[in-house]
Amino acid sequence: MSIVPRTVTSPKKFIIGKGLLAQMHDYVKDFGDNAFIISDEFILDRVQNEAVSALKENKIEAKAEKFNYECSEAEIKRLGALAEEQRANVIIGVGGGKTLDSAKSVAYYHKLPVVLYPTIASTDAPCTALAVIYTAEGEFERYLYLPQNPDAVIADTSILCAAPQRFFAAGIGDALATYFEARTCYASDGINLVLKKPSRTGLGLAELCYQLLRENVAAAMDAVRNKIVTPALEQTIEATIYLSGVGAEAGGLAAAHAVNNGMSAVPDLHRAQHGEKVVFGLLTQLVLENAPKEEIDEVIRIIKTAGLPLTLADMGLKNFVEEEWRNVAKIACAEGDTMGNMTMELSEDDVYHAMIAANAMAERYKAQA
Repeated sequence: MSIVPRTVTSPKKFIIGKGLLAQMHDYVKDFGDNAFIISDEFILDRVQNEAVSALKENKIEAKAEKFNYECSEAEIKRLGALAEEQRANVIIGVGGGKTLDSAKSVAYYHKLPVVLYPTIASTDAPCTALAVIYTAEGEFERYLYLPQNPDAVIADTSILCAAPQRFFAAGIGDALATYFEARTCYASDGINLVLKKPSRTGLGLAELCYQLLRENVAAAMDAVRNKIVTPALEQTIEATIYLSGVGAEAGGLAAAHAVNNGMSAVPDLHRAQHGEKVVFGLLTQLVLENAPKEEIDEVIRIIKTAGLPLTLADMGLKNFVEEEWRNVAKIACAEGDTMGNMTMELSEDDVYHAMIAANAMAERYKAQA
């Protein structure tokens, strides 16, 4: 029997509701009284007007700093120096996945609590004890494994429903892979995102994530197109932000995210969303597993309903260059990446061929009415 324990890890609090940005003081006061806020540029004015003013009215010092686009070592050090200069005792992240990963990283290096406000439901980054570090040019560099999950994740549905449809769809794409990767990692008795064994609870949360997407994807996309909050939207946000994050962390990742990491080295795809690339990684994983047609049909239905890109051309690839995609396979198969959680031994050649097959399959499904 393995001596490596099985785990379930989660943020201390996950709160979902309308108008929560202006109530930031309610969720920060238990963690500190001097807040350094790392914010995406597009919402910085709202953070200043709604959150900072409310924090100060409630005797919490606060300063907001614009995030400079890339979760790199240099940006994390820059933000950390500003937080230290301010003598902040709590870090707040407001923005997309890279902004929140930067907030988590700053909090980790300076041993401070962290409260996260995702502005787009594009990834499960808010809930995980993990940050993805990129180079200044946007290529995947490494995972930063954190000792604990964020202290609180606040999902303000009035902000999330107003985000561009593409970002919401990308979150569905990222979440869609959760169950299939956890299922494979559990079957192989692999390693999850906290470097322990996957748990049955993690697998169950990942399966619930998939169930909520299957039930709600069409109605949730209706809500996003009309920028309204509905029960279907709320349940989908639970899936894309919470269940996807906790399910992936406890259940583990596999080929889908490994292929996504490799795709970060393709210049044509630098503008593709994380969740869009994960979808292609999932199709590649299903090819490698020779998944049943009925399963692939349902995955494709969700992808199409969410309006996600199916093919590499849809994602922005102009030309398929063999050398470039063999490098994708090489990165995906790197030692320590999540390709090692697959149930079969895979070579770089296997993965390269599966990616070609996945794209051909996507072209075939795209041509269907």
